[in-house]
Amino acid sequence: MTRVYLHALGILNALGSDVASVRRGLYAGSTQGMRVRDDFIPGRPVHVGAVHADLPPIEAQWPEYNSRNNRILAAAVGQIHPQVDAAIHKYGAARVGIVLGTGTSGITEGEQAYAHFLSHGAFPAAYDYRQQEISGPSEYLRHALSVHGPAWTVSTACTSSAKALASARRLLHAGICDAVVSGGVDSLCRLTLNGFAALKSVASGLCNPFSRNRDGINIGEGAAVFLLSREPGPVCVLGVGESSDAWHISAPDPQGRGAELAMRQALSEAGVPAAQVDYLNLHGTATVQNDLVESHAVARVFGGETPCSSTKPLVGHMLGAAGATELAFCWLLLTEPAAAPLPPHVWDGAVDPALAPLRLCRAGDTAQHCRIAASNSFAFGGSNICVLLGRD
Repeated sequence: MTRVYLHALGILNALGSDVASVRRGLYAGSTQGMRVRDDFIPGRPVHVGAVHADLPPIEAQWPEYNSRNNRILAAAVGQIHPQVDAAIHKYGAARVGIVLGTGTSGITEGEQAYAHFLSHGAFPAAYDYRQQEISGPSEYLRHALSVHGPAWTVSTACTSSAKALASARRLLHAGICDAVVSGGVDSLCRLTLNGFAALKSVASGLCNPFSRNRDGINIGEGAAVFLLSREPGPVCVLGVGESSDAWHISAPDPQGRGAELAMRQALSEAGVPAAQVDYLNLHGTATVQNDLVESHAVARVFGGETPCSSTKPLVGHMLGAAGATELAFCWLLLTEPAAAPLPPHVWDGAVDPALAPLRLCRAGDTAQHCRIAASNSFAFGGSNICVLLGRD
């Protein structure tokens, strides 16, 4: 099978507003971007991972795409604009595609418009329902980049942007595109915060993955986008494994069979034994059930010696952008010229005897010439994906 390569990365989240600042914060295990806010859940302050950068405006000719979500996306894509322009020049606009993942799109603008309606009896003049359409990010980017290839948005909750990269890879394998801009974007909104609070899944403080004291998630926002093509580049997609539990509308299969299947499929497609994986980014939401199930599934596939960590205490659970962001963290490790600091697992160190023991990365742990990294993403409805990236 022809290999697909990840050539360039644009990223921003609670750690920083570009590759350099995100890299520094990731390796340091910084939680400074996780701020307490009291404007999402009535009467309850919570930690969230907000983007603090100034965001570019949406062009005036596209008011239907004017949302914070798309401004975050525009900021990330702006970081790789020269490489995208070069791909359009090389292959032609019709041969460049866009596949993005999101969970929220412009829901914030919808919330604000409805609040205005309740107060004034009418929606604000600037409100356009299309601002909150799930298709908005990919449609906006198609216009902004002036590309004419396939463009769509994947929305499968917390696996959205990892699934988007898998879809982009299929476009390249099928010869439909010669380059694809792919990744994910999500923005903070009251709907998701209150929804998870209703499920009693929001942490009382900073989330605490794999601890016996874990009590839920923090929500984050941000974007991570790659330029993919078949041309050799610094990092390639070695394998992808996807499965569906169809177990429950929100809870994972308690045996973790779908999660295990996705990991094994990714390793099998890559032709890589588990022992050769230098780092695994865990889904690690810090909810009671997810961490229990994932720990045992990972232990069955990788054993207890593969270095791994959950990076959600650093950026929050970015939902539709989580998969691409955590693959971006793997990309950063793989593009280090020498020994790379491994993202530390930030938690209170309180071991839960019900969880399978894993080798959670500590501050100062490094990988000598990290060559293969993997990332897990699991979602409501039993959607599972594992992606293996490697140096060519």
